[in-house]
Amino acid sequence: MNTTTQPVPVATPSQQGLLGAWLQALATVVRDKGVLLLLVGAPVLYGFFYPWFYADEVLTRVPVAVVDLDHTSLSRQITRFADADPRIEVHLVTGSEREAQEALWRGEIEGYAVIPAGLKRNVVRGENAVVSIEANGAYALLNKAVQYGFAEAVGTVSAGVEIRKLQASGQSAPQARASRAPVQLQMVALFNPTEGYGSFVVPAVALLILQQTLLMGAAMLTGTWVESGQHRASSTTWLGRLLALCTLGWASGLFYFGWIFVLHDYPRGGNPLGALALLACYIPAIAALGALLGLWFGNRERALQVLLFTTLPIAFVAGFSWPVEALPEPLQWLRWLLPSTSGVQASLRLNQLGAPLSAALPYLCALVALGAVCAGAVLALARPSSPDARQSASRARAERERSAY
Repeated sequence: MNTTTQPVPVATPSQQGLLGAWLQALATVVRDKGVLLLLVGAPVLYGFFYPWFYADEVLTRVPVAVVDLDHTSLSRQITRFADADPRIEVHLVTGSEREAQEALWRGEIEGYAVIPAGLKRNVVRGENAVVSIEANGAYALLNKAVQYGFAEAVGTVSAGVEIRKLQASGQSAPQARASRAPVQLQMVALFNPTEGYGSFVVPAVALLILQQTLLMGAAMLTGTWVESGQHRASSTTWLGRLLALCTLGWASGLFYFGWIFVLHDYPRGGNPLGALALLACYIPAIAALGALLGLWFGNRERALQVLLFTTLPIAFVAGFSWPVEALPEPLQWLRWLLPSTSGVQASLRLNQLGAPLSAALPYLCALVALGAVCAGAVLALARPSSPDARQSASRARAERERSAY
């Protein structure tokens, strides 16, 4: 009786099928804590905590001061209207501009208005009357809130003075209001009715988070395969690996486009099928680019270190935090090599604006082209070497080991 145990054949990377390669890649991600943290932990963590910083959406009750040098009923009316404005809150009323400046330097207020002496007298005489507004320009959002808050207060008081003058000349109240503003202006903020900063920045940053986490995770994982010599594999194996990366990326994308946007009530759902089409094109382009970079760096730590430094520059060239037209011309061309450039522009049209798919089609085509080029480069660079080449590489490696001793 023959009791010899026959060895069980083990599929090498070049012999795996698509499903086997997909499962093995997912298993590798689960075992690799660093990659697992980037591909699963980081998107979830960012999704919960990043939008909370912008929960209030719009700045309200920014502390300000009023320097009242006039001390009349008109100056007190301006102060009351300023304090009633939702953007600002009057914390200090003083007769010294120096005191207001010191409060600004201490961070107690973010700006102040100077009501000059003789303001009411000049208004009654029909002479030029100016209220100056000094705001903290070091912070754009605070500066905007202070300027707009005081401008609305002074504008309301000024309109009331003009209407009373017209009424004194014999016009009725409706006639006076019509004469004061013969052309009415109606402003509508489309797709962001509250003009909230979170509704502006979070949907775009979500695309950057998806890109950077998947890009770094894919590059690290590929660098691990290079270090262990598993990067030489068949096209089927590599397609399974890329599909595994895409699976995790699609899960994160659905998490952001679905639950996160609903939870924080950001603009969404304008074109849900278009948003799904965007994810279908966006994630593979990132996965293929990450794998290509991992092959190029050939080391997981080096890939992570380099890609960490690209996060901030990529945010600047994405086209939402700074106008693309203001970028240097070389950057305007190079930014199209990044999936986030097309991804952010397509997302704004499909998810926020509710535009038809045709409006985002050029960006989706750019993503498909970028993904195809990167995937083709990965398959070409990582194709299995011939037996002769493998033997030569083995001999060269053995020679290096002997020379080291």
